[in-house]
Amino acid sequence: MHPLYQILADAAGRDKVTPGEFIIAKVDLAEINDLYLQVIMSFKEMGGDKIWDSQKVTFVMDHYAPPPTIKAAENQTKMREFAKEQGIKYFFDINRGVCHQVMPEEGLVWPDMVLVATDSHTTTHGAFGAFSTGIGATDMAAVLLTGEIWFRVPEIIKIKIQGKIRKGVMAKDIILYIISQLGTDIALYKAVEYTGETVTDMSLDERLVLCNMAVEMGAKATYIKPDKKVWDYISLVNPQKIQECRPIKQINEKENEVYESVYNFDISNLEPQVALPYRVDNVVPVSQVAEEPINQALIGTCTGGRINDIKIAAQILKGRKIFSSVRLLIIPVSNKILEKCIELGYIQTLLNAGATLVTPSCGPCLGAHEGVLSSGESCISTSSRNFPGRMGSSEAKIFLSSPATAAASAIKGVITDPREFL
Repeated sequence: MHPLYQILADAAGRDKVTPGEFIIAKVDLAEINDLYLQVIMSFKEMGGDKIWDSQKVTFVMDHYAPPPTIKAAENQTKMREFAKEQGIKYFFDINRGVCHQVMPEEGLVWPDMVLVATDSHTTTHGAFGAFSTGIGATDMAAVLLTGEIWFRVPEIIKIKIQGKIRKGVMAKDIILYIISQLGTDIALYKAVEYTGETVTDMSLDERLVLCNMAVEMGAKATYIKPDKKVWDYISLVNPQKIQECRPIKQINEKENEVYESVYNFDISNLEPQVALPYRVDNVVPVSQVAEEPINQALIGTCTGGRINDIKIAAQILKGRKIFSSVRLLIIPVSNKILEKCIELGYIQTLLNAGATLVTPSCGPCLGAHEGVLSSGESCISTSSRNFPGRMGSSEAKIFLSSPATAAASAIKGVITDPREFL
């Protein structure tokens, strides 16, 4: 049985589960962000008085951090009050960062757990070997009430990635290419497992990008088998969990029934990729869109604001200046990441180049604040989506790329192959 099925079977109190059946699973962690005051309202409408376990619920104020409107501020106030009333241990305010980084940093994510959150990019945590998925407000209210949630056990597709990554190519380039080849609905209500030597060689930061973007293929969840890199990270942030986690079983790959389908990719010759407006699967090599003018470059969000991302941007921009008419926004994904990047000198390098440092948050990714676009503007972004209106005006254009490509483009004022500066 696949490890994801073992996680679900354990959570459902079953010996085994099979794809397509419906189960009721116990939840190990439920995360709610500041967009979802409705969760509290629905919880009370269901007759809720006390949440099922105050140690297994976390609130993260990340989408509107700091709040740009009175309504956003009032919603956060109500969530703070509810968290205090309920004795919620893990409340992370506007000074902490994005939930998908804050939860792992605080030792709240580990292999073999069931994690649900009010954010579609919760698939990110499959990089740790967790079953993690996004849910809506009503489902989350029921979780707060009962500690359980229903699932249809998903089929699993396997994506095997082989080949040595070329200079200037990052995980974001790889996943954009994969999405362009498989489409945005290949994994609807399915789990995606990533394997292969390329994945094994990746840093944990890069693996998180693969799992984060899987939802853009429709994925319900993701999975990368935990290895030493994962266990070393867990041992740093939550050492006691090392003793508690269930050993990961081997998968008998001769059993065809484990996977619904298998896709193989050799990225040995892959060059940097760019997703054109207004679809994530509308992807071309950077060479085909070079010289496209930009007004703004964004390096950040839960897809591209970790140390690995900011490091490459600083490497490219060191001793250089951004183009005179370009705004370069740097948004570390958490306050701890920001502190580490300051310590390593990356932030000073980027500020010297003319970048603007933004509070760790979701920021302009959802078109909320701190860098939204006006009509007719173009932005190259390390974020996850480029739909019309995603970052402000519906008349603006969003190009998705790796942090390396975004940094190089900020220098020249047009979309640029980062290998020119590496």
